Amino acid sequence: MRKRNVQILFRMTEEEAEYLYDLVRKSGYSKEALLRAMVKGYRLCEKPDPEFYKILRELSAIGNRINQLAAKANALDYIDTPMLQEEAARWRQFQTDVRKAYLLPKRGSG
Repeated sequence: MRKRNVQILFRMTEEEAEYLYDLVRKSGYSKEALLRAMVKGYRLCEKPDPEFYKILRELSAIGNRINQLAAKANALDYIDTPMLQEEAARWRQFQTDVRKAYLLPKRGSG
């Protein structure tokens, strides 16, 4: 048995349909999923650009490496200073790249 077994049909003007299809394109949802989300009162946003996902992957990689450093420090009761300095440099470069990509001012300036 289908979970969603109620079908609702309704008519729209050309302008309304164009607006709906524009929302579908921007959100990345299917038309049906978009309408279900709207009925549930979800706040819908545009799908992020590919750069956003690249930034998330890099941030995740930095976090994983820092976590590995912490685990190594706990296990060996020793901090790998060169590796820590390398990760700190990666973090600073990441921050710089994100600021450049999104034109964010540095903290404390302005």
